[in-house]
Amino acid sequence: MYYSITYSNINICIFRYNKVYFCINRNYPGVYVSDKGKLETTLKELEEEYAKTGDDKSTNKYLGKLRSKIASTKKELIEASKKQKGKGFFVKKAGDATVALLGFPSTGKSSLLNTLTDAGSKTAAYFFTTNNIIPGTLVYKSAHIQLLDMPGILENAHLGLGGGTTVIAQLRSADLVVFVVDIRDANQIDVLIRELNALDIYPNRNKPHIQLQQSSQNTGVKIDLNRSGIGAQNIRIVLNSFGTYNATIRLFEQMSEDELIANIAGRATYVPALVALNKADLQKNHDKLAAELSRRHHIEVIPVSATNNIGIEEFKKSMYDKLGLMTVFLRPRLEKRGSPITIKQGRSVGELAKKLHTEVFNELKCAYVDGPSTKYPNQRVGITHILKEGDIITFIKNKS
Repeated sequence: MYYSITYSNINICIFRYNKVYFCINRNYPGVYVSDKGKLETTLKELEEEYAKTGDDKSTNKYLGKLRSKIASTKKELIEASKKQKGKGFFVKKAGDATVALLGFPSTGKSSLLNTLTDAGSKTAAYFFTTNNIIPGTLVYKSAHIQLLDMPGILENAHLGLGGGTTVIAQLRSADLVVFVVDIRDANQIDVLIRELNALDIYPNRNKPHIQLQQSSQNTGVKIDLNRSGIGAQNIRIVLNSFGTYNATIRLFEQMSEDELIANIAGRATYVPALVALNKADLQKNHDKLAAELSRRHHIEVIPVSATNNIGIEEFKKSMYDKLGLMTVFLRPRLEKRGSPITIKQGRSVGELAKKLHTEVFNELKCAYVDGPSTKYPNQRVGITHILKEGDIITFIKNKS
């Protein structure tokens, strides 16, 4: 038996199975209307319980369990939001690197994109001008950098508000995240970082070194090294929640309990980031404010103005450097000039050949390199030779 009703343009089907009533949102098949509400209620109750519980030795174990339950409930809530089969925001990567411009509505992301590229992203002095990802291409040196103007997100976006989880999910494939922040409300940086952290995305941080070795013996959880700042009992609670009861773990670096959970679950994403402190023309001491914010958040902050062209060239260079790109030159044999090509820093002669084509790599014997990476002009090198910015390379093929 089932009933179908429509309320506020939402078509809901109510049916009974095995003496239990189920409520399904027919606009999004597979999503139970009651699930999200139940999870939100559970999360609120857990957070209230955590807030009113005193933090001392007697409650450490209980608080650890609560934190684990809160993290688990948040993940379930995110998964429930993902099941809504609405319009996605994913854009295929292109060019030498992809940069995502992320910020709150009306911070000037679209104006910045238009200044850097010819994307023609719509701009106006009101919220939510951009409701889709708008791509554009910045050409800097020889690099073609894909810029993505992301839809503005709201506080609590990690819970699905304003489609935030879908927007933020695109960041997992970005090579760099740029937080576009209105200079009149610089505290937006804190909120943006918190929103990403809540979805297990950690901007401008290195992945912490964790060693976890399972044991077949009944030894319990042995902590050989702990530099994380997390209590030993809480570490054991986290591992137990993933069904790990016998193992040796080493935590080499500082991290939060949520970050540990994300790494154990394999969900943690680490991405380089910088801040574009936009509308710098509205504040005279923008350089001083940028320096203060950079020290506080341990992130590069660049004052820019898309309308007055302030700091744009410095911003381009910072993106290029943060992406770890470099320009080298391919020079055919017997020619004087080379053609520029962009590759990642630290790449070898062989990796450059592979980027061009596998056939070029397969036929490669060695190369002559002239530039900062060599000891003398036109040095003959092997395919493992590491290149540097400005090198000029001539490939030598194997004789067939």
